[in-house]
Amino acid sequence: MRPGRVVWIGLRPARRAIVVPVETAGLDPIEGLIGDHYSSRTGGARHLTLIQSEHLSAIAAHLGREVVLPEALRRNVVVLGLNLAALKGRRLRLGEAVLEWTGECHPCSRMEEILGPGGYNAVRGHGGITARVLAGGSVGIGDLIARID
Repeated sequence: MRPGRVVWIGLRPARRAIVVPVETAGLDPIEGLIGDHYSSRTGGARHLTLIQSEHLSAIAAHLGREVVLPEALRRNVVVLGLNLAALKGRRLRLGEAVLEWTGECHPCSRMEEILGPGGYNAVRGHGGITARVLAGGSVGIGDLIARID
């Protein structure tokens, strides 16, 4: 499996706050994604969320739009060129950090609010994954994401 690349990173500083795009972010095994309000609330099972750039295009097509921006989906990391579903039950390297796949990231009811009618169903099956940080480090735009064998 060839590696992918990080193309976008976003932090949610507070519940329902606007997602803030950043160039780099820190990952910690206790806190999760540093600066993201959600990262440490679930005992580590959902330190961060990842979605494929290719799925943003699919969601946009389901909604009849040209584009859906990553901040609209409220995910933390957008990757290009790696099938995240193929990482199920695996560990992966994200920049300097090591993560563990913990589940699928299903859409929430806010997708209707943010994307409009049909938003929830447009994201179904395309919402990305959740991950736990096992070994901390930094991640930046352009960094590799790869499965650890």
